[in-house]
Amino acid sequence: MAGTSADDDAQPPADALSENPYLALFVPASLLPSRSDIHDPTSPAYKKARRKHLKSTRNRPDSPLDAHRTPFRAAEKKYKARFPPPDLSDVLDLAAADPARAQEVARGKCNGRADAIPCEEILLRGEEGQAHQRRAYMFPGTPGLVLLPSYVSRADQRRLVRWALSDHAKHPNETNLDTHYVIPREGLWNQYLNVRKGELEDIEVLPRAAVLHQSNPYPAETLPEPPGPRKLIANEPASPTNYSKLVSTPKPPAPPSPSDTLMAHVDRSELSATSPLVSISLGCAAVFLIGGLTREDPPTPILLRSGDVVIMSGPACRRAYHSVPRILEGILPPHMEGSDGEGEDARDWEVYEEYLRGTRININVRQVFPKGFDPAAGSQRAAP
Repeated sequence: MAGTSADDDAQPPADALSENPYLALFVPASLLPSRSDIHDPTSPAYKKARRKHLKSTRNRPDSPLDAHRTPFRAAEKKYKARFPPPDLSDVLDLAAADPARAQEVARGKCNGRADAIPCEEILLRGEEGQAHQRRAYMFPGTPGLVLLPSYVSRADQRRLVRWALSDHAKHPNETNLDTHYVIPREGLWNQYLNVRKGELEDIEVLPRAAVLHQSNPYPAETLPEPPGPRKLIANEPASPTNYSKLVSTPKPPAPPSPSDTLMAHVDRSELSATSPLVSISLGCAAVFLIGGLTREDPPTPILLRSGDVVIMSGPACRRAYHSVPRILEGILPPHMEGSDGEGEDARDWEVYEEYLRGTRININVRQVFPKGFDPAAGSQRAAP
């Protein structure tokens, strides 16, 4: 499988763009990098960031812990780095060899290579009415890991974004905010949409210590923050005496910044350790790392873009350490902007687009309990 890089951190992005035949054919001039690009070593922005970086690290002593980092932790630190911009030449980026995704690749200042990691391509069974044969990729070094690039259609990506924010992140489903706040039954996102339209007055949100039923928190990157709690957290101590002083404003919920990441972990909440997990990426691209059963195993780096699907199956893969150390800001694909051309009002989508510009939404489908297990019956037997 051959592919070329759409960007090379060691050279100005314009050079890398000109070397990629796909980008030269399909990328409009408006998407070429500007001279203010921090990823271009010849740009004023890069030189300014370099001076700032050198100044901030001049008197910083080397930590003795650096020499004892595990391979997984070292990889996380590498891709989390803000300056110098991380070199993604060793990251698998299958979009780099796909002409249909050339504009999406060109928007990124850090791109991987389609031949960076050994993988085996397999054809999927075609669906009726499908114009192109979709492909999947398996990894000999990580048995049970399957990557399906650009598997979710563009229309379905937008539909899933609406579903995740408007339909799913609300009662009766619990979020990681339910532990601390009394969340409106319609969900924070829907309430924010009403505030944005001017249909609601300012609403006070008070924190609570705990909830009375089992919680299954969502990943932080899938949830907007309410204006009220953000104001509360910004205040000095978040105590009941300060509640009356809080005045939240109808401003957009702060999207998770590119620094909001998911560090190395193993999925242990499911009783079934071998059932497949299906993960759908939406919004900004991100670096995904998957290693082995310990942090001593060097991880495989993969660049996940909007519409990509990852399947983790089998005990070796489902119990492997994995993380998302970096969300790449400003890499929202063109089909996530404006109207979809199918009757959707661009103004209606605008609020979702604003949120997605700094956000990656990850939708997971997993089997928590073994087949035939009734969690309700189990909880009744465990009750005193």
